[in-house]
Amino acid sequence: MSKYPSLQIHPGRSLGFLSTSTLALHTVTNWLTKQVVLGASLHDCLTRLKAQPHLYPTIDVSYSPAQPLVAPVVLNLPVNGFRLRFDAPDQRLRLIEILDFGKTQFSYKNIDLVNLPEEKTASTANIGPSGQHGPVFRHVYNRLMGPTFPGEYLPPKEAAEPQNGLYVLSYPGIAFTFPLQHSAWSPKADFVSLLSSHAAAPAKSLAIFNGTAWHEARQDLFTRPCLNPRSLALSTKGKEHQPDEIELVSVCGGGVVELLRRSSSPFRIVLGETTPQDLVAELGPPDAIYRKNDHRLSIHKPRRREQRTSHGSYGASPAKSEDFLDPDYSSAHTTTDDSDAEEDADQRDEDQVHSTSKCFYNYFHHGFDIFISYPSGSSPHFPHSSPSAHPAGPTRAMGHLVATKVLLHGNIPGSYPFNRYRRSRWAIDIDAAGTSQILDSETSFTSLSKELRNLWKGNYASDQAEQATQNAIVLDRDWGDSPGSSYEVLGGWEDSEQTLKRGSSAQEKSGSGTTQIFGFPGMLFEVLKNDTVSCLTIY
Repeated sequence: MSKYPSLQIHPGRSLGFLSTSTLALHTVTNWLTKQVVLGASLHDCLTRLKAQPHLYPTIDVSYSPAQPLVAPVVLNLPVNGFRLRFDAPDQRLRLIEILDFGKTQFSYKNIDLVNLPEEKTASTANIGPSGQHGPVFRHVYNRLMGPTFPGEYLPPKEAAEPQNGLYVLSYPGIAFTFPLQHSAWSPKADFVSLLSSHAAAPAKSLAIFNGTAWHEARQDLFTRPCLNPRSLALSTKGKEHQPDEIELVSVCGGGVVELLRRSSSPFRIVLGETTPQDLVAELGPPDAIYRKNDHRLSIHKPRRREQRTSHGSYGASPAKSEDFLDPDYSSAHTTTDDSDAEEDADQRDEDQVHSTSKCFYNYFHHGFDIFISYPSGSSPHFPHSSPSAHPAGPTRAMGHLVATKVLLHGNIPGSYPFNRYRRSRWAIDIDAAGTSQILDSETSFTSLSKELRNLWKGNYASDQAEQATQNAIVLDRDWGDSPGSSYEVLGGWEDSEQTLKRGSSAQEKSGSGTTQIFGFPGMLFEVLKNDTVSCLTIY
């Protein structure tokens, strides 16, 4: 026996969350208003829903496995009687739908939409929409919302309930759907009389949206600009200072990453120049700091002699992929000609000294990680841009910790790290890259790869190095002990076919745990099997 959870309806804005807590021997009602706000990010909503499992025990995530960046993402809460719809590219809440008024006590301005039993028993917990718990038209029109303009009548479909159509009654930011007998409908009839008659049933659903009327708002519901920010902390405008949220990340080449913010001026990260102090001042303190001490991928590091001979030209893409796979990698160069054994020993000593300082700044609410380490050389510029196109600041001493990599997470539904980060949207600066095609986080990797191969054509050391950009390193996050930042390399030589089969089987069982890494100068793409980019690393 437990009381119904209570949710307050705010038309055009949000659905409020109210919870209770028990302290010591006293049961205290702690009314903590936590709203699901239109425009909030999928990561923000899902994280707060999962934080209250006693109130929201079941959360079903629906998405298109083939087109996760095209079809809307839906969070369905069947136990609570409502669902949330998010647009796919930006993953922002666009529509709140109440489908069952018998599961939760919904109210508007402290007036209940329906009168539910005082206690939630086992018999009432499973009552579905057929129980007709929705508000009747008279209650909506006289007590809740008041008069409004005529709504929209939708005739019945042939397959479902041919005798009943739907009448959508709209108010600014909210709409009620009433079943109406098709035989009673007449375009000349007064809608108040129709919905007040026995031909109309109680409302079967309710929608909260951004707009003046449902028939207008639905035309561009998933594409119109959002008024509210992605984070609840920013939408409530608390007294504490909150860092401005990132709208778009522009990849400018040459190790320059420009963060376009909601209301503040852009913030430019220059790899090898921007300090941790700069990051904290502009982005706020990180949500977490992760120090990686995993050296299992050190076999993929090039020897220093190889680095010296290949310095100044772009080799195969996997030759740089250890920067992404092993963040502890340090490519400090030396001018001596010692033996390989001595160089390896020096490198081990150097790694041990530097590994305690290197770390990831995890910005989950921004959607990216920034790797802090010692500078290891300049990042390549796009072939058609000059180094002066994006000037960097003064060169800092090599002994200072700086930002050396930025990892932009796509938060693709079905991927292994789903909902660890907010979706980070990015775009490659097409003016600096010299291409007319839009290259952004929604572009398929097949199109991205084609354009980038054309962009870098003729800038590789050899034809073999250029061909290597089409090769990939296969990763399986399911095996690692730290899936968010540690990777296992699959594939190899004679047993690559069996390994790939095993990775595919694992993905079918546990999701998109198997991904592929493709490299281009200054960029590494982690690609899912549906051709979407799960993570972009700029180094």
